[in-house]
This record gives sequence, C-alpha cells and structure tokens, in this order.
Amino acid sequence: MSSTEPVVVTSRDNPLLKELRKLVQDGAAYRKTGRVWIEGEHLCSAYLQRGLQPSIRVVLQSKQPIVHIDTAQAAIKTIVIPDALMAEISALDSLPALGYVCDLPQDMQFDPQLTTVILDRLQDPGNVGSILRSAAAFGFTQIIALKGTVALWAPKVLRAGMGAHFGLRLIESASLDDVASLRHPLAVTSSHQGAYLHHMLSNKELPAQVNWALGHEGQGVCAQLMERAKLHVRIAQPGGQESLNVAVAAAICLHASASVLL
Repeated sequence: MSSTEPVVVTSRDNPLLKELRKLVQDGAAYRKTGRVWIEGEHLCSAYLQRGLQPSIRVVLQSKQPIVHIDTAQAAIKTIVIPDALMAEISALDSLPALGYVCDLPQDMQFDPQLTTVILDRLQDPGNVGSILRSAAAFGFTQIIALKGTVALWAPKVLRAGMGAHFGLRLIESASLDDVASLRHPLAVTSSHQGAYLHHMLSNKELPAQVNWALGHEGQGVCAQLMERAKLHVRIAQPGGQESLNVAVAAAICLHASASVLL
C-alpha cells in the first residue's frame, strides 16, 4: 500500500531523476543500481499482473488526473514530475502517463532441469526482446544469455519484450559450462546443415523437451555450441532467402516445441 501522499519533484538534479536518466542512457546501468525503469501503462500493467510491486510510481504531471486509480496503491512511494522532466527520462515517442522504478529480481537461480533458451552473443535489443516474448508465449521459462549478449534488462529490450521479462527466469553472463549442465538435449539452428524442422515434426523426431540455442545475428551459433548440440535444425525457406532474422527463427522453433506438447 502507498504510505505517503504523492510528492511533486521539479528539480532535474533530484537524485532519483539522475538515476533514471542514467538507466535510460546506459543500457547496463541496472547492474550497478539493482533497479530498472519501466514506462507506459502496458508495461506497468504487465508488471502488476505478475503480482510484483514497484518501489516507486512515477506519474506525469499533466496526466495525473487520468492515470488509472488502481495504480495509486501499487507502490510504496509516488512522485509526480512535470512533462519537461519526464521527457528527459522517457524513450517513448509520446510521454508516458506512468512509469515504475522496480527492483531487479534477487532469486534468479540457474536451474539445469528447465527447458531453456540460450542466447549466444545476440546484439540487437529488438531481437532479444522479441525472443523473450516468444519464449514466454510458448512455455519456455528460463533464458540464459552467454557473455557478449546485449543486457537483458536494457530499456530497448524491455520495450521489445512487452512484459515477458516479468514471467521469466533470466540468467546473464552465463558460460558454456552452464549450457553443458542443462539436462535436456541442445538444439541449434543453421541455414546450411541439419534436418528440416517440419520433417522432424511430421516424423515425431523433435523431443518433447529441448533447449534451443540462438546465435549472433551475423556469425550464428558459436562452434562450441554447434559441437555440443544433439540436434541441428534447419527451417525450410521455399522463397529462397539466405537466412531468417534470428527472432523470427526463434519464434518458429519455440512454437514447434510447444506444438509437440499440445
């Protein structure tokens, strides 16, 4: 429950606003602060729907009268800031009426028993966020990002994830040894080798539980993962393109895994 009345902040030198500017400008700043900034009513609603409580509720002054009343009790503290200050901490095209300052999850322990999506040095935030959305949609609850992958809680990844972050177990800076300890077989995608995914489905050759590795946008999955993989998979492209965007490939593969269980 909110314990205090909203506080109006008008100084850009306010410590919280300084922190939020840093979180927006530096995609990995959350690793030092232990907090993330989420903005927009969709993301904020997705956060609350997971039963989570933000540390601070931030309301746009010009929109304060119309911000949904249910969010008033969501955080321990509420601050109201003028539009000009919100413009300095928002990366959205139009200023959000609402934002949350949220503590990072503290209990994200790696679980080798879970079916997992492995991100191997992916660099594009939009791709990573889209993959997280697909993982959440198709029943994969654990993501491990190998060293060199874009920061999973960076603002652009959060926006592309559309709330998927809040229901996933996200492990960053993982190693190849972590991958080796996963219980279920490892599958990798390739444009040039392996069985076609649709053949594997029709022949019932895709295991019910499998870990998917998705590689760097330009270089693909690293050689070490290729060697360790039990399954090498191709996606048929009758239109003749050389390769698919990694987020598109991920959606196809993760959906295929989900269909095995249906």
